[in-house]
Amino acid sequence: MHEQLQKDEGWRIWWKLTRPHTLTASFAPVFLGTMIALRDGHFHTGLFIAMLIASLLIQSATNMFNEYYDFKLGLDNEKSIGIGGTIVRNGIQPKTVLQLALAFYAIAFLIGIYIIVQTSWWLAVVGIVSMAIGYFYTGGPFPIAYTPFGEVVSGFVMGMLLVLISYFIQTGEVTTDAILLSVPSMFLVANIMLANNIRDIVQDTKGGRKTMAILIGRENAVRVYATLFALSYIWVIALVLSQHVTPWALIVLLTIPKPIKAVRTFKQSENPLEVMPAMKNTGVTNTLFATSLGLALLIQFALS
Repeated sequence: MHEQLQKDEGWRIWWKLTRPHTLTASFAPVFLGTMIALRDGHFHTGLFIAMLIASLLIQSATNMFNEYYDFKLGLDNEKSIGIGGTIVRNGIQPKTVLQLALAFYAIAFLIGIYIIVQTSWWLAVVGIVSMAIGYFYTGGPFPIAYTPFGEVVSGFVMGMLLVLISYFIQTGEVTTDAILLSVPSMFLVANIMLANNIRDIVQDTKGGRKTMAILIGRENAVRVYATLFALSYIWVIALVLSQHVTPWALIVLLTIPKPIKAVRTFKQSENPLEVMPAMKNTGVTNTLFATSLGLALLIQFALS
């Protein structure tokens, strides 16, 4: 029994290293991009599965790079909130974390070759740049996450670009509609990073980071956070009114209670531990919004 408990705990530690609560930020854009392609009459099961697995691997590896470099720079300790904590709490060797991240990148690279062979060699450039951004987000001499551009980069790459790549591998092109439908995803993924930076303002300031939340102040950062949520819903309403999508897309409005709770939490407390529910609701909003919009497109396809 004791050995079994140790095995279970070991499995949980390695799973925690991937920061599983963040992985929906990879699933949701891939699903949305694929559903846009399906609405337009294109769907390849193998490419969808390959893209999904590769995205999850790259997201997991990025989280591991984050864990490794934050530890190396002294930003993580046993009391840090919102981290995987496998190095500072569970005793996993930093070198092991880095090697596992590189292994995940290697597997994603092999999957990427399959996708490229099936579609276009131009994706090799996009894939390599995306993987480089994943590494330099917290690695290298000038980590992106320590600058005011973290939200912009994560929103564009993990939000918009991931949707468009998922669409492109299915259709072989990028349309205006695909770009328009990817914009809310960009806002919501950016908000995941912004929520993280709002929570960590005190710790990041001590660590020498210059995030947007630090530069504009917590109150203004929360305003930006709430605005990005609002713009996501307004954007979909505008797409319905302009007939880019059918009224089925309005089912995304059912997810509004989550961002409202998240914004209220940030306004009511500045304690990093007490705002954790807002972090969860931010990620859940991204997942439910993109999934709802994807399902609306699926319904549109089924009824056409």
